[in-house]
Amino acid sequence: MIKKIKKFIAMLGPGFTTGAADDDPSGIATYSQTGAQFGFNQLWTAPFSFPMMVCIQEMCGRIGIVTGKGLISIIKQHHTKTFLYCAVMLLALANIFNVGANLGAMAAAINLITPIPFFAGLLAITIGTLGLEIFIPYVVYARYLKFLTIALLAYLATAMLISINWTEALTATFFPHFVFSRDYFMNLTAIFGTTISPYLFFWQANQEVEELQISDRTMSTAKRLTNMRIDTTFGMFFSNIIMWLIIVVTGATLWKEGIHTINSAHEAALALRPLAGDYAFFLFALGIIGTGLLSVPILAGSVAYAVCELRNWGCSLAFTYGDGKNFYRTIGLVMLCGMLINLLPINSIRLLYYSAILNGIISPILIFMILAIANNQKIMGDYKNKNYITVAGLLTGIVMALSGIAFIVTTIF
Repeated sequence: MIKKIKKFIAMLGPGFTTGAADDDPSGIATYSQTGAQFGFNQLWTAPFSFPMMVCIQEMCGRIGIVTGKGLISIIKQHHTKTFLYCAVMLLALANIFNVGANLGAMAAAINLITPIPFFAGLLAITIGTLGLEIFIPYVVYARYLKFLTIALLAYLATAMLISINWTEALTATFFPHFVFSRDYFMNLTAIFGTTISPYLFFWQANQEVEELQISDRTMSTAKRLTNMRIDTTFGMFFSNIIMWLIIVVTGATLWKEGIHTINSAHEAALALRPLAGDYAFFLFALGIIGTGLLSVPILAGSVAYAVCELRNWGCSLAFTYGDGKNFYRTIGLVMLCGMLINLLPINSIRLLYYSAILNGIISPILIFMILAIANNQKIMGDYKNKNYITVAGLLTGIVMALSGIAFIVTTIF
């Protein structure tokens, strides 16, 4: 049994860390706001989004394994430069806000549980995270990312410390309740934009390419794809369980006590303290720090992969700084811009919330492009989409598009 567990853990890689990174501090803020504003009413989004996440991320991983290239390299062969530049610019803009909000949330969470000042923590986290990406070899770094997923178990522990009406929570999970209002669809679009986010598409495809360079060269493509599917399915399942738990925790505490607005992840942790006690507060804050350390490198790295592939620059976390200067400089620039957002007199969390909505609107476009690639016989050969994957992908893109349209309609009318 122990050998089987070790073998399973060793199999986990890009799919697992990508799924875990989806529950970053910005995601925690979105899910906390969902629980605070709607209670258990949007818990159904967790099981509903799970198969959609698996479908899209499986296609991205398969494209990376079969072609040995990232998404931008493939898209570049079939679309105009204008479209590509727009797509990369939107990805970079959304990710910079995400990085900024995550760095700020981590620094604020550190300040909540230690006497370290906010700006000192912000600077230390930025420099430390950038240093890890540049100077740690990829094999070690991939292991570090996998280890950090343990931080998400803090939200399971938090749920065990508070009183929850599980019957009510499970009913809301499997029997959706809709409210046709601007706020409901705005939050719904933000949830989908957070859980099925473009940076996850780019990251997993590129990480599968990285894994090709360090894994057993004698392993068949079919075996790699089988391992990737197991890895991805488990990663997305783990991600959605944590998402569900965060909504349950905040719905059972904040919403119940009439606290309906949360502006950040650390604000959610602070609001929990008088309601759920010091242990729940500490675990919630600790989870923010751990998930931030996991997600910030992925957010910055996905932009660097996209930019470098667009510009035909070499890109790999296996590169030394000397071999991949443009790659690492792009990562550094994204993190610097993210850090500076916290020094500006703007509500970065509100910008982050709207960037999640933007992701929810642009993701369908990218999903349809991924579908076109995954169904292309010339690109994918014998590993092109099965019919059921194509149908699931189309439904995912349509659902996300309809959610964005419903938000726009309820906003206008």
